[in-house]
Amino acid sequence: MFPPEQVRTFLAVAQSLSFTQAAAALGLGQPTVSQHIRKLEQTVGRPLLVRDTRRVTLTVDGEAMVGFARSILAANAQATDYFTGAGVRGRLRFGVTDDLALTQVPRILRDFRHLNPGVTLDLTVSQSVQLQRRVESGHVDVAFLKTAAGDGRGRLVRRDRLVWAAADGTGLRWDEQRPVPLIVYQAPSPSRALAVQALEQAGIKHRVACTARGINAVLAATRAGLGVAIFPRSLLPADLAELPHSTGLPELGELDLVLLTNPHAPAEPVEALTTAILAHSNPIRPIQDTRHWPTTPTGPGIPGTRP
Repeated sequence: MFPPEQVRTFLAVAQSLSFTQAAAALGLGQPTVSQHIRKLEQTVGRPLLVRDTRRVTLTVDGEAMVGFARSILAANAQATDYFTGAGVRGRLRFGVTDDLALTQVPRILRDFRHLNPGVTLDLTVSQSVQLQRRVESGHVDVAFLKTAAGDGRGRLVRRDRLVWAAADGTGLRWDEQRPVPLIVYQAPSPSRALAVQALEQAGIKHRVACTARGINAVLAATRAGLGVAIFPRSLLPADLAELPHSTGLPELGELDLVLLTNPHAPAEPVEALTTAILAHSNPIRPIQDTRHWPTTPTGPGIPGTRP
């Protein structure tokens, strides 16, 4: 009912929110991309995308179709392997950032190994910049990591908004004499760079209260109330609170969660794992159980005051 080429094209547009980028990624002309989307919408009988002169957005049905599209492509690949009897074989060196390793990734890898017993999987857990270097040097075949929004490297899995967060009950009060206490990854770090840039552009003083090597240190320091941390919104733990605009903290912008592949990596294992990750990871919906900071100011004209 759903031709794979149309589903694949729709997913590329939904991930990039751009017909131009989708066409380039798939090696197709823009008229072909538009034709695939139009035919798929005719098949489902509902609009999936809203396109104007400046942007592309997903309808509610389009958001639902993203999950179905990934499942369709994953099932198609598995069925092909099963009935051709070929199977995927080889060694695959996979890298993932430590915060993304706390999501669905372990379950995805377990299922991947079950479905692809002929693949020897090696895992590296590190930070985004280090993983990028390992992919570029040929020491990692494919990595699931974070880049600046619109960086253009890798296959986009999800574009996510960065948010400020703190533990409920953290005493936050900053002014000219008391800089914003930051909990950040050691440099170089995409989220750290965006946070420092946003604060400096807003003229807000800050200090580094904790420099962390990994997500566990970030979580421990934040839960201890040492300061404010920066998270992709969909990765914000439920026991931490997203800080609202009323705190006076500036917008942080967005990050891209991408799959970055070494061009010399074994094609079949890479494509199999990439398909598995895309089939399980929804790039649209943030988590729904995030707690929010009280929006009523509690200090005399000082953003971020807590009793």
